[in-house]
Amino acid sequence: MTRPLLLVALLLLVPGPAMSQTPADATDNDRPRARDLGIGIGIFQPGEWNAITDVAGVRVGQTTLIEGDGVRTGVTAILPHGGDLFRDRVPAAIHVGNGFGKLVGITQVRELGELETPILLTCTLCVWQAADAMVGWLLERPGMEGVGSINPVVGETNDGGLNDIRSRPVHAEHVREALESADTGPVAEGSVGAGTGTRAFGWKGGMGTASRVLPESLGGWTVGVLVQSNFGGILTIDGAPVGEELGQFSFRGDVRETPPAETDQEDGAGSIMIVIATDAPLSDRNLERLASRAMMGLARTGSFAGNGSGDYIIAFSTAEGVRRGTGGGGGAAPHPVAELPNAATSGLFQGVVEATEEAVINSLLKATTMTGRGGSSAEALPIEATLEVLRRYGVVR
Repeated sequence: MTRPLLLVALLLLVPGPAMSQTPADATDNDRPRARDLGIGIGIFQPGEWNAITDVAGVRVGQTTLIEGDGVRTGVTAILPHGGDLFRDRVPAAIHVGNGFGKLVGITQVRELGELETPILLTCTLCVWQAADAMVGWLLERPGMEGVGSINPVVGETNDGGLNDIRSRPVHAEHVREALESADTGPVAEGSVGAGTGTRAFGWKGGMGTASRVLPESLGGWTVGVLVQSNFGGILTIDGAPVGEELGQFSFRGDVRETPPAETDQEDGAGSIMIVIATDAPLSDRNLERLASRAMMGLARTGSFAGNGSGDYIIAFSTAEGVRRGTGGGGGAAPHPVAELPNAATSGLFQGVVEATEEAVINSLLKATTMTGRGGSSAEALPIEATLEVLRRYGVVR
């Protein structure tokens, strides 16, 4: 462990090429996830990894950029399956909780109800480079020689508090690395990928994930959630008012004599990107319904979707029976669709509320303290102080 940590330290001190690997202090740490602390959010059980990758076939890849004393950002790529995403398209939907953001590709997804590319997450001023790089990567794929239109889907949050966002540090090689490294299994959380420079509830935010598997009586479906947390509010963990008890929350300066801390995100500004995957055979219409329920899970963490917060949810289904071909040329024949009926969706709605809430909490618990642009810093959520609050409110024993 000594050499990777030394490498990170040198990169922070000496200007040079951006680091495009997950730093040791971001993921190889003893910081717990929610369930490690005994926080059991909801009634349904998580999958094997308690991650979006519990939905079979879903892959996640991340590139973390730490350069000098200013660049703190990255790229996270989500691939719905390991095949040809352009021709074997998954149904998808987008729900906008609050539209203060730059989500590339939104109108075509809403119009056609499908994805034809991976989903990328990055920083606000890097969405266009990321979109361009992904288009270039896709055009080079086998069988794409005659393609003349691609709808890249790229979301963002503004990490400009810690990251030198005006330098627009994300380049094509970083996007390609995230796409080509995407894999199943455990997903790195906290200060990695698109969450490297983010903040949430006045503390260090980042990437977080969770999943739920429904009982067989409800279909046995899996729903997984991945978040990029970068927003304000009044942190609540499984009902316990952690932010208020620890004196770190939006509007603190308005309701208490103590002046707000620099990182309070006073008006709830910031953003969150939420990506939902499920193996349940849902149409784009019911995926939009599923996506809208994620806002309920977000609210349970203490978010109020402030004016300056871009809150976007993208949901897709990996089920074979609802996938779509390209249907070019206007002569495509109708194909049968095996779709889950409306009456069978309520369990999925409950599952996505639970998984969203837990993914946000995981993003905070796993995030490490980060110092960045101009010496600004975001402190990690204090574990022991948080546990003390959770014990007093009966969340954990």
